[in-house]
Amino acid sequence: MNLALQKTLELLVIIGLGVLLQKKVVKQDLKGVKTLILSVALPATIFVALLKIELKGSLLALPILALTFNLLMLLATKYFLAISLPKKEDAKKRTLMMLLPSLAPGLSCFPFIVVYLGDDYLALAALADVGNKVFGLILLYMLAMHWYHLRAVKNHLVSAKSKMRSLVMSLINEPINIVIVVGLLLLALGLSLSSLPGFLQNTVLSLKVLMTPLVLLFIGMAVKIKSGEFGFILSLLFRRAGITFCLSALFATFFPALTPALILLLVVFPQSSCSFWPFAHMSAVNSLEEKDEQKKPTFNIDFAVNVLACSLPFSTILIISILSFGDFFASASTLFLFGGTFIIGSFLPYLLSRLKNGNKKTISTSELSKMASGPCLEEKD
Repeated sequence: MNLALQKTLELLVIIGLGVLLQKKVVKQDLKGVKTLILSVALPATIFVALLKIELKGSLLALPILALTFNLLMLLATKYFLAISLPKKEDAKKRTLMMLLPSLAPGLSCFPFIVVYLGDDYLALAALADVGNKVFGLILLYMLAMHWYHLRAVKNHLVSAKSKMRSLVMSLINEPINIVIVVGLLLLALGLSLSSLPGFLQNTVLSLKVLMTPLVLLFIGMAVKIKSGEFGFILSLLFRRAGITFCLSALFATFFPALTPALILLLVVFPQSSCSFWPFAHMSAVNSLEEKDEQKKPTFNIDFAVNVLACSLPFSTILIISILSFGDFFASASTLFLFGGTFIIGSFLPYLLSRLKNGNKKTISTSELSKMASGPCLEEKD
């Protein structure tokens, strides 16, 4: 069996196991699993990833490009991707703004880059992921906390100085942020993972191994996709993929000298699934709001879980398909074609539902007019 396909099936099987465990798991158990992920497995994974980074001046363009993509997708989500949502669904819109611009290449992209493009391109992808990490871990956290303080129940009683103190304390109290600071300090001192004592290396690497199965099991156990919501999420993912295709096509157009393999890397990397990090930030905000007894949460956590659950298989299938066709997707015209098709196709369910609702309103209006005119006609007779 193809190694990439085997990897995908492994991930889907673990999610499936999580789904099967839903009846045996209560809500409190899910909180425990989430705590393990956020406080142990995810920090260990980030720590290892940070200490493997070897930055070179000539390659700094890659993380900058990734960060630029994240920011462009943030704007696209706000003004284009989420326009299908009703105006009252602000929590879902904020949730999408956290999730859709983020990338999780470690789960959905890196395994397939190794198989199809090789280790050299994996190293380039890992370097690009530095910019994505800055966006997902720092900028999105700041955005989440900004929304939290903006909507806090006790906001009018809290001074700007207190807000800043609260933000700093929130940053310090999160294990993820502590790990980032420690990792960056070690890198600044010229140290790497191999510089640490053997027992520390083994401990961190052992904890890192927990990350993928825990996240996938959690998604499987927590996911409860409504039939109507599944179609909506799928249309959003198609729209996201379409915009990403178009952005990759623009880059391929402006830099025609790039090799087909490098263009493919620039195509598949931004097609990665939505990251778990924004979900961690949203969960942290949700916990704070539960303490504040906030009646209108900033984010829709259940919706976020469903988006994550759909995003991973969607992205992995899409990335495998792209890489399987090889140089076919290294053409700017092909990318524009697929991008436009995906975007237009993603709006069809929305337009059809609007047409159906419009027809229902027209029919009901005509029926009312008939009912209103009926008695009048009888009186004339």
